Amino acid sequence: MNWILLTDEHQLAEIKEHSTYTPQVIFKHSTRCSISSMAKNRIERSQAPEDIPFYILDLIKFRSISNKIAQEFHVHHESPQVLIIVNGECVYNESHSGIDMEAIINHSKAA
Repeated sequence: MNWILLTDEHQLAEIKEHSTYTPQVIFKHSTRCSISSMAKNRIERSQAPEDIPFYILDLIKFRSISNKIAQEFHVHHESPQVLIIVNGECVYNESHSGIDMEAIINHSKAA
């Protein structure tokens, strides 16, 4: 898994822009939560599509970015949480044990 660290709010504009030609995935991860660690490990053990960028946000360090994601993409904050962004909008989000690479792939292809 080649995570792209999400550490700056300006990256959200890039994600929106890039989502016009390829789906973008954001994984909101709490380094203090065992469920979040399990979800992250489950994703990392799976084969990720090479053509879809996967961003990871450390919620503890960058809570303000997490809040901005909730506002920008009109989703309720959860942790852990995965979002798929297409054409500047969140077309899929899931949390906790519902986070699954197969679902991410299927929703990315459907978008």
